[in-house]
Amino acid sequence: LAAAPVLVLRLIGDLALIAIAGSIALYLFTRNRRFLTAAWRVFQFAFVFLLVFLALYVLERLVLVG
Repeated sequence: LAAAPVLVLRLIGDLALIAIAGSIALYLFTRNRRFLTAAWRVFQFAFVFLLVFLALYVLERLVLVG
């Protein structure tokens, strides 16, 4: 079960990439800027999630070492 956090991070990253790619593809077909906005929002969410996840991981490592 030690690899569970990595699996969660990978799953969320894969889903974010699929959502971003799908939104950009829909934008290319429809030229509706709403899809670019959706892709940007998904990217922002994924980036913030990654930063929080990494901060918690570093904090855990610091607490376990100390």
